Amino acid sequence: MDYPNDQAPGAPIRSGIPEHGRIPKYYAVKARISLLLDELGEGGLLPTERDLALRHEVSRETVRQALRELLLEGRLRRQGRGTVVAGPKLEQPLSLASYTEGVRRQGRRPGRHLIGLERFPCPEALAAEIGVGRGEPVWHLERVLLADDERVGLESTYVSVARLPRLDVEFDPDSSFYAYLRDRLGIAFGDADERIETVLATPREALLIGTPPALPMLLLHRLSRDTEGRPLERVRTLFRGDRFSFTTHLGEPARREEP
Repeated sequence: MDYPNDQAPGAPIRSGIPEHGRIPKYYAVKARISLLLDELGEGGLLPTERDLALRHEVSRETVRQALRELLLEGRLRRQGRGTVVAGPKLEQPLSLASYTEGVRRQGRRPGRHLIGLERFPCPEALAAEIGVGRGEPVWHLERVLLADDERVGLESTYVSVARLPRLDVEFDPDSSFYAYLRDRLGIAFGDADERIETVLATPREALLIGTPPALPMLLLHRLSRDTEGRPLERVRTLFRGDRFSFTTHLGEPARREEP
């Protein structure tokens, strides 16, 4: 069987072929379908599983396994009853820029759908992070993240009610929370700690985002502080692993003078 000789930046070495040269049948089919995706272009309709199985002289289950991997990688997406070639992943910078700013920079239209805004007594673990006493009221703002009306993530923000007492009446939940803090309240972000991990969505999260529960998600935990170093917000954001990648700029650390 043929396999693509793809050595573009970031491509797997030898296109994922083991050193002994023997590759699983589904992977060879996946490599051939990848070439077809390049020919079809973004939005192109993929042939049916039956047609692909006949074309490559394999079983439909072999084709199905190849397509599953391409879906998980974000090369394909479901549309109605068919499967089409997906566009490039959204690149979100790891910075204090908001989700809105990151999506707009790529020529996409950001949006949000409100799931809920409620206040509740702050539990001890969260209280320590956002700088309030245990039992003091905090806001929980939960929203689905959109890009060109496509559901791509789920965001939960926790912030002190004492600091934002009118959040429920002043803030437009379809807009940028960072812009509200900056433009309406004059609160500027100073720095943040962020951690990223790979998880599977819970059944509820998968339903809200509109993905299969088996789809890997990128989970970001962020704790932000203002310019005076006071805790400002605690954010938990799930991003679809097939639709997002994250970028950052790295520089050489400052040299320390020897004593």
